[in-house]
Amino acid sequence: MDERSRLVVVAALVASVLALGVRPGNAMVIYPWCAHFSQRLQGENCTFTTYAQCRSVVARKGGSCQANPWYQPYPPPFGYAPPLWR
Repeated sequence: MDERSRLVVVAALVASVLALGVRPGNAMVIYPWCAHFSQRLQGENCTFTTYAQCRSVVARKGGSCQANPWYQPYPPPFGYAPPLWR
């Protein structure tokens, strides 16, 4: 086995080991409002950042706005501590 072939094999092994450690990320749901459309349209759209955005779409198409059940506000940054008041 020549040196180039060995280099290819080593690179493939390193890539395989690195790929085994990869995990899917947890996608954060950043849209707190969902539009639930009327029976005629039958569906929902959870891509609204404000209640007013949701209401403007629902007003044209019919339906209602509800809080997104999967939405969680961003957690505080790592190492965050509330200020101490003395």
